[in-house]
Amino acid sequence: MYGDGGWGGQQTQAGRQSAYDGHPQQHHPQTPQYGDWNQEQQPGYDGQQQPYHDESARHQVDQRFAGHTQQQFHQGGWDATGTHGHMPYAADPGDPYGQQPAAYGGEQPDFYGTEDAYPPPEPPGRRRPEPEPEPEPEPAAEEEHAFFAGGGEDDEEHPLQSRRERRGKGGKKPAKSKKRRTGCACMVVVLVFGGGLGGVGYFGYQFYQNRFGTAPDYAGDGTGQTVTVEIPKGAGGWEIGRRLKEAGVVKSAEAFVHAQTNTPGADGIQAGAYLLKKEMSAASAVRLMLDPRSQNNVVVTPGERNSGVYADIDKKLELSAGTTKKVADKQYKSLGLPAWSQNSGEVKDRLEGFLFPGTYPAAKGMKPEAVLKQMVTQAKQKYAAYGLTEKAKALGLENAFQLVTVASLVQAEGKTHDDFRKMAEVVYNRLKPTNTETNRLLQFDSTYNYLKGTSNIHISEKEINGNTSPYNTYRHPGLPPGPIGNPGEDALKATLNPTHDGWIYFVATDGTNNTEFAKTYAEFLELKDKFNANAGN
Repeated sequence: MYGDGGWGGQQTQAGRQSAYDGHPQQHHPQTPQYGDWNQEQQPGYDGQQQPYHDESARHQVDQRFAGHTQQQFHQGGWDATGTHGHMPYAADPGDPYGQQPAAYGGEQPDFYGTEDAYPPPEPPGRRRPEPEPEPEPEPAAEEEHAFFAGGGEDDEEHPLQSRRERRGKGGKKPAKSKKRRTGCACMVVVLVFGGGLGGVGYFGYQFYQNRFGTAPDYAGDGTGQTVTVEIPKGAGGWEIGRRLKEAGVVKSAEAFVHAQTNTPGADGIQAGAYLLKKEMSAASAVRLMLDPRSQNNVVVTPGERNSGVYADIDKKLELSAGTTKKVADKQYKSLGLPAWSQNSGEVKDRLEGFLFPGTYPAAKGMKPEAVLKQMVTQAKQKYAAYGLTEKAKALGLENAFQLVTVASLVQAEGKTHDDFRKMAEVVYNRLKPTNTETNRLLQFDSTYNYLKGTSNIHISEKEINGNTSPYNTYRHPGLPPGPIGNPGEDALKATLNPTHDGWIYFVATDGTNNTEFAKTYAEFLELKDKFNANAGN
């Protein structure tokens, strides 16, 4: 295949002697992709030219020219067209594809014409030495984190880049870009650590201030502007301080707690409404809250009637007299009364017995219904805690409402804690159907005084006998229509746990605090004479 003139000869001269023992050399049409090869003599064995076998290349050529069926080949002669005859190559028995005919219908496609193709084979004389393998890169001392390695748009290869362009780049990245990324990473690290140190310093300072620093505080006794602050029941120093700070009284809750801790008796600040000044020092606020004159509260005392509570609310809220009473009469259904409370027409006041004794905030600007609702809510909770509904039946009463009525009578007639249990037994004994001493008449002055709105202990028989109100227990047997006051817890407990000594009579022999009890009518008459003697009758 490779003679003195190289492979190929593009032999256009007729009659030129073939280099292959007189046989005509096979002529291939000129193909531009093979180029111009040199004329170097290739050595052979025994003076013969050693054909160079490139299986893949020859296969391509054989397939390329095998399809020219119109060209006639003659050994050593010319065909009809005047073209020099061609000697076909014998198939190489070692070539697995040599026995296969060319593709039917034309030439095979040229795969070397594309940009991404590998270069065509070259003769041995033109072959380039194999490139020496590049030395392996030295292993990095420490793996670099992806964050610091960076990587921008310049480092990414476009998916449409050719293979040759990718080989040309060599994969090297500009040193300037790497330095820029390294500098940015260092700056980020500095900012992160700097911000962390700043945050630690700030919170450390706040911790020191909270633990050891002086709490923010005003100076003096405050401005001329006053404000009412409501302190709920069970509030501790921090809660009180927080409410005072929100109202503008003290500068910080911490300052109030510190002042309260260092003021004797300040831990006894009670719930209620306090009239204070704005921008007071914490110590001044504590001292003023311990002064009863600063408290804007309504205090319901055990046994107090609703009429007195209404008047106190009007005064504290700076309302005209009778305002709270009108609200109670119109809005009693919306104030939270228990379901078992009775609202019959004979009941003088629907809220009587349900304004539980205690201290309640009541300052200017508040609504009377808001103050009343606090009292009713407290009563409802207390009565539910004592289980009045269940215990009423065991005591011979119809319902819890009657139990509250008995407790109000015990509170009104009793003077001391020891009196309450005996007084409760008197009531129960007189309500019994078997009572032949009074025939179920209670005969209490307190019920008549409630009706009249007085507290008179000297009531004539004529006056009593002339009044037909159901609250007149001298004329009407059994209990009055409803409670005659607001019983306290002592009276309520005594009502639930009366004595069982047989008491059925009692007389306040000194007219005020000393109440004595009797089991028979004769003993009662003796006590009555003692009362008359002390009263000068």
